Amino acid sequence: MSQSKYDALKLENQLCFPLYAASREIVKRYRPYLDELDLTYTQYITMMVMWEQKEITVKVLGEKLFLDSGTMTPVLKSLEAKGYVTRKRSTTDERSVTIILTEIGEQLKEKAIEIPSKVAGCVGLEPSEAMQLYELLYKILNTNKD
Repeated sequence: MSQSKYDALKLENQLCFPLYAASREIVKRYRPYLDELDLTYTQYITMMVMWEQKEITVKVLGEKLFLDSGTMTPVLKSLEAKGYVTRKRSTTDERSVTIILTEIGEQLKEKAIEIPSKVAGCVGLEPSEAMQLYELLYKILNTNKD
C-alpha cells in the first residue's frame, strides 16, 4: 500500500484525537458524581487544588490547572456564589487576587472523597497502566511550558 502525502491528515494518524476523545470520555464518567455535588469538572478540579492549598492566588491556581484567567474567573465566581471560596484582592497589587477556601468548601471535601476511586473503577486500566499514562500525559503538559 503506497503512502499518500495526505496520510498525516488522517484522523487515525493523530495523537491529539484519542487524547481529546479520552479526555471527554473521562469527564463524562465524572458527571454523575459531580452532579450530586452541583459541580462542573472544572469546578471540581479547582476545589481539589483548594482542598490542598486552602489559599492561593488566581495566577498560581491557573498555572496548576493549565487554565487561563478568562476560564478561571467564571469558575471562581460560581464557586464563590456557592459559598465554597472567597476572593480577596491584594491591597499591595490590585491585579493579584487570592482565593481562600471557606469552611463550607472544606466540608464539601467529605462528600467528594469517593469520586476518584469510583471513576478509576470505570476507566479500564490496571494501576500500572494508569501510572504510565499519567507520567506520559504530564510529560506532554510540561514540554515547552512557559
